[in-house]
Amino acid sequence: MRLLTWNIQCGKGCDGLTDLARIVAVARQSLDADVFCFQEVSANFSRFGDGADQSAQLAALLPGYYAIFRPAIETMDRAGSLHCFGNMTLSRLPVLQIANHLLPFPGAGGVRSMRRHALEVTVQASFGAVRIVNTHLEFHSADQRHAQIKRLLDLQQDASGSPTPASSRHNEPYGSQTVAASSLMCGDFNFDVADPRHALIDRASRPGLNYRDAWTANRPGRPRAPTCGIFDRAQWADGPDCRDFIFVTEDLVSRVRSIEVNAATDASDHQPLGIELVD
Repeated sequence: MRLLTWNIQCGKGCDGLTDLARIVAVARQSLDADVFCFQEVSANFSRFGDGADQSAQLAALLPGYYAIFRPAIETMDRAGSLHCFGNMTLSRLPVLQIANHLLPFPGAGGVRSMRRHALEVTVQASFGAVRIVNTHLEFHSADQRHAQIKRLLDLQQDASGSPTPASSRHNEPYGSQTVAASSLMCGDFNFDVADPRHALIDRASRPGLNYRDAWTANRPGRPRAPTCGIFDRAQWADGPDCRDFIFVTEDLVSRVRSIEVNAATDASDHQPLGIELVD
């Protein structure tokens, strides 16, 4: 199973141009992924992509993939038009279950912030059902990030404690639940590896299956590649940093064959991060 995660900044590159076709071309060149996880996808916000529905555009650019877009933010103007902003997961593997989890943002009224979420898509990989958690945590507030991480860990503990096998009863609510203990969580976490909140995930010791940073899980000491700030020094004045991660549950660590950053593209202010898991 191959997966690529990327904060695409609504398709805006470091040249100031918004080009979703370029995003998809770079993503596919980076990795022939079975699953693409994109963060910062806009639908009908005039500030991004000329107000277009970027979720529809991305779906059209990736035929053959099941396209799942869920917003963290949904607003409606006085004319009745809906404006959405959130994460999008596209999978060419069979999709078994979809859940959208709004994450906490305590003290939102006192700090610049916006609602965040985790888009959970359970797919059928060759080695079993896997919950793909596509997320993007708060940038401005460390307290909010901390609360959001705790919620993500709660979700994993719940799933790990009561997994259910893949169901074929997709047309009946009570009988169609699929809860996979195995999980891959990815996205823009807005902390670096030195932040204690990275350890909060990577060194968790809760009941069940815990997450581990796939970059170092089976290759300790490997130099960390930056995932943002390589080309965009206006937003990242301190230079390159690593804020995008892929975490895998403990049962998947041995399946990690490779994990790499595409450090050559300036199609976003972040870099694509791809992983391959073996059967």
